[in-house]
Amino acid sequence: MIQLSDITLRHGPETLLERASATIFPGHKVGLIGANGSGKTSLFRLLLGEIGLDAGELSVPTDWTVAHMAQEIQNLDRPAIDFVIDGDERLRAAELAVATAEHDGDGHAIAHAHAGLADAGGYDAHARAGSLLNGLGFASAQHRRPISDFSGGWRIRLSLARALMCPSDLLLLDEPTNHLDMETVVWLEEWLRRYPGTLLLISHDRDFLDQVVDSVVHIEHHQLNTYAGGYSSFERQRAERMAGQQAAWEKQQREIAHIQKFIDRFRAKATKAKAAQSRIKALERMEALAPAHVDSPFDFSFPEPPPATNPLLHLDRLTLGYGQTRVLEGVSLSLAPGDRIGLLGLNGAGKSTLVRALAGELAPLDGQLTSSPKLQVGYFAQHQLEQLDPAASPIQHLLRLDSTAVEQRLRDFLGGFDFRGDMATGPIANFSGGEKARLVLAMLVWQAPNLLLLDEPSNHLDLDMRHALTRALQGFDGAVITVSHDRHLLASTVVDYWLIHAGQVTRFDGDLDDYRQWLRSQGSAPSPEQSSPGRETGRSRNKTVGRARIKPIQNRIDRLTREIDAAAQTLAEIEQRLAEPAMYGGDHHDELQQLLQQRQRLGEQQAARESEWMEAEAALESLQHPDGTER
Repeated sequence: MIQLSDITLRHGPETLLERASATIFPGHKVGLIGANGSGKTSLFRLLLGEIGLDAGELSVPTDWTVAHMAQEIQNLDRPAIDFVIDGDERLRAAELAVATAEHDGDGHAIAHAHAGLADAGGYDAHARAGSLLNGLGFASAQHRRPISDFSGGWRIRLSLARALMCPSDLLLLDEPTNHLDMETVVWLEEWLRRYPGTLLLISHDRDFLDQVVDSVVHIEHHQLNTYAGGYSSFERQRAERMAGQQAAWEKQQREIAHIQKFIDRFRAKATKAKAAQSRIKALERMEALAPAHVDSPFDFSFPEPPPATNPLLHLDRLTLGYGQTRVLEGVSLSLAPGDRIGLLGLNGAGKSTLVRALAGELAPLDGQLTSSPKLQVGYFAQHQLEQLDPAASPIQHLLRLDSTAVEQRLRDFLGGFDFRGDMATGPIANFSGGEKARLVLAMLVWQAPNLLLLDEPSNHLDLDMRHALTRALQGFDGAVITVSHDRHLLASTVVDYWLIHAGQVTRFDGDLDDYRQWLRSQGSAPSPEQSSPGRETGRSRNKTVGRARIKPIQNRIDRLTREIDAAAQTLAEIEQRLAEPAMYGGDHHDELQQLLQQRQRLGEQQAARESEWMEAEAALESLQHPDGTER
């Protein structure tokens, strides 16, 4: 086991850990969490022997093989698959022994060396490495390409594959899901759950942690606090502890009131129907866990978005691509104010291409994209982090957006993103990826958009900042389109999904559980039968069947609720217009007749929708227990 006893660890003058202790038992899968800069990566470096302790003792079994993800890759001319196989040092040593013995011509040594190579798995090494590369999204034709052919994100995947290739006793993974899409994250979850060794995992993806780890070590106040269970269990336990601290009580109540407001918004949209019940239950669970984040340094919200006409965007037979390469064809969709859309699709399907077009950064090859004249877009993409001015401060970046802003107001605003003191006024040249991402988000919030286009907004963000972003998006009244592999962010902030597949964009009639099943049907995620830890029990199969019966009805109820709400708003506007005395003058006769006819038509449609809704609600209730679970 790994034993850390009263350790003190410093980074320059800064104390990261002070007289901290923790024990990690063999075979355990541990999530290491904490704020950016709290010492997570330094603890990894300590375990790798790259740095030493300032005080205390560290004990790691001397016979353990340790594997980890390297952040930088050398030897860029090496073929990808050979680089991955290099991760198995025992195998490479066995290959060298065979080559040496054959060169010397010693028959006994040759036989012994080949036995060692077989014992090291040398005869299926290429198959194992190829399987890892395939799982991480590399096409077979890419396996022999040199590392220099791949971008930075794909090189990180190669580094991950190399770490997984090593038959290790201890595996250290630092943010392995960064630069991965959702289907690859699902594959990695399945792989790590089967991993027999000890896993220490740094991740800001709470759903990923929940799927993989069985305990959490939280770095807080220079201490190592251990919690049993996954990240959700950690939140519950910490929430219980924090709830007992009187100093945090008032902030807890503000957190709860914020989430309750969002819950009430959904209830208000389903006052006649019991629609969105699963979402309300999920949000009520979030309400109970809010105290776990009361000491977060982040506190911000989106301003009221400016009004815009409907639709915000209309896509008519749109074709998108680059040069002669067509990525998406015949896309015809509309986006209304207040829509909350999550984009789903395999890696390379065109999610970012669509978002770039909606942001105005990519001109259509064909078709028409029409936007509301009052549309104001807030666009977050990873490349924007690199477009920041390293010589400018956060305040200067905001002043370039709004030269009339008062400095104290800017300071107060930036404080909500944890840019305080010198961080707000000094150059950003040495900002980390997470700090740059927070600044880009701050700039986006400051601009008060009525449409948010978010392409992997949570990359580089720690768990507290992800929680703050989730809260802010819940309170945002404009439209949102999100691409993210963070399933918790999607499930908590979007309502509908669009699926991008085979060059088409279609509405996806389901949730993220349904999408996971769709991935498996496409052969893009490991099936439960491929891994005994993921094999379904009889109970889970029954629940899957239940969801399959309930989901279409629930989707129908949700659709009808949205249509009823939209029609009710239109009817209210008609009634307001009809209440104006000027409408009954001679000049408005034709308009008056049109409004009266429209009111009658909409009223009849409303009655039909409500009748259909009542039938759907009755069908849903027949399939559910009173507590909402499947019968």
